Amino acid sequence: MRQAWQRLDDWFATPLSAQQVVLRLSLYLVLAANWPLWLQLTRIGGAPSIYMRSAAALALLIVCGMVAILAFTAWTRGMRLLWWLVVLVAALAQYYMLTYSVVMDPGMAANVLQTDAREAADLLSLRLLLTVLAVLALPSWWLLRVRIPPMRPLRQVWRNLVLLVLALGVAAGTVAATSRDLAPLMRNHPQLRYLMNPLASLYSATVSVVRPVFARSRTLVPMSEGAALGASYAAAAKPLLFVLVVGETARADHFGINGYGRDTTPELARNQVMSWREVRSCGTSTLASLPCMFSPLGKSAFEARDDEYENLLDVAQAAGLAVLWLDNQSGCKGVCDRVPNASAVDGLDSEARKSLCDGGECRDEAMLHGLDARLAAMPEAQRKRGVLLVLHQMGSHGPAYYKRSSGAAKRFMPECRTEVLADCAHGELVNAYDNSIAATDIFLGKTIDWLRGQSARYDTGMLYLSDHGESLGEYGLFLHGMPYGMAPDVQKHVPMVAWLDEALLRRERLSATCLRAGADTQLTHDNLYHTMLGLLDVQSPSYQRPLDAFDGCRGAALVSK
Repeated sequence: MRQAWQRLDDWFATPLSAQQVVLRLSLYLVLAANWPLWLQLTRIGGAPSIYMRSAAALALLIVCGMVAILAFTAWTRGMRLLWWLVVLVAALAQYYMLTYSVVMDPGMAANVLQTDAREAADLLSLRLLLTVLAVLALPSWWLLRVRIPPMRPLRQVWRNLVLLVLALGVAAGTVAATSRDLAPLMRNHPQLRYLMNPLASLYSATVSVVRPVFARSRTLVPMSEGAALGASYAAAAKPLLFVLVVGETARADHFGINGYGRDTTPELARNQVMSWREVRSCGTSTLASLPCMFSPLGKSAFEARDDEYENLLDVAQAAGLAVLWLDNQSGCKGVCDRVPNASAVDGLDSEARKSLCDGGECRDEAMLHGLDARLAAMPEAQRKRGVLLVLHQMGSHGPAYYKRSSGAAKRFMPECRTEVLADCAHGELVNAYDNSIAATDIFLGKTIDWLRGQSARYDTGMLYLSDHGESLGEYGLFLHGMPYGMAPDVQKHVPMVAWLDEALLRRERLSATCLRAGADTQLTHDNLYHTMLGLLDVQSPSYQRPLDAFDGCRGAALVSK
């Protein structure tokens, strides 16, 4: 055995040119780090004679693509660490693609780059370490041992150029020879292009980093001009206090009040909230959905915009309301940049941290702790007109769903207690997720109770809307963040509920009976901006009455019925 290891070590130490290293590394990555692609090809189906031809063509294209990229790094000195990092990226990408069935498109890369340490910790596991080491061990040893003889710079440039041209030529020939098979395959299954590892990861990460750098500076287009408080403020005896709760990773079909087979939302049922069962999100990730849902533009125009636009919070603040964003997540993605904002953990005393926080993560109830003091600290002039509070939840963020609930919320057992979701029985995974929904229900119930406690001084209300949904193993997919056009409906179908006290209903001339009758109205995140302006009675040229989900239930005649 010792002699075998010695022979292998000697072979690893064989002198190779930098160009040969690049070629062998590319071949290794095709064989060791592209199992998600090969498995997907077999799932697509068809005769082996067909998908084996496609697999061979894709393998050759990946090799050519990697050789073309690495040709720029084929130098005799200082490149080993960079080559090792490429293998590490490929190993990590393969693990997440295999474990959660994600694809490495630019949107997913942007989500990864904006993930904070707390969220990243939920993704770490022994299985991750072992899986990555299985891919990384041999090339690490080889890159340490291989000898790369020095070469004159001009000769290196020439050989690198030849390598690049050959790689591109072979790739072009492969596409020409196999286009009859590859063209319909890639057109019908566009996810395959984002499974080509590590090409997809390198491309998507580069796009996510470089695009903002080279994009032209976006002008902030004002939307708050002409914003003013409506007539209800002059006639009201009390100021307005409204809480907008931005949910996280909640699926509408797992809310008991929406007809789910489990009673995951007893608190919402107790409070007789209004629930809309057919709401679709703007995106499949927080990064995509959050700025979009607060924008006046709507999904299509938001995604096609050339400039940045002021959002709902800017308009509410300009109209004269006191606005505060409280965050128990990884930030507001720019939505709250121009209004007062704080983290849930800010201002928590040691006793509150001990009871509400664990390992750097706090339960959503931490946003309610000390909320009276936060309210009192707002500028008095604005507070006397009205207050808009936005609470951004941790909610049901995965994969560590079991961390999102505690105590009384854990009603469905046993639950999945690992971040490797495919290792759990489906029932245990659903239990853990449903417990996180039950925890959100408890949080929303406490928010409503707090608002009731303020009713002597304010007209109060709450609207809850999740940013996106979640896959729980359907079609072999987990988590969220799939490209919108390919994502299953469970990643886009989100819950929306409202609780409005009687004083606010009268103030806004809204009929609760009418609102409940519209539970199956087709809505999207596009409706949020205009619905909130209507609820807050903020007058703005940007307000579009047809997109106000509550406008059809507003009017003295309806209220009197």
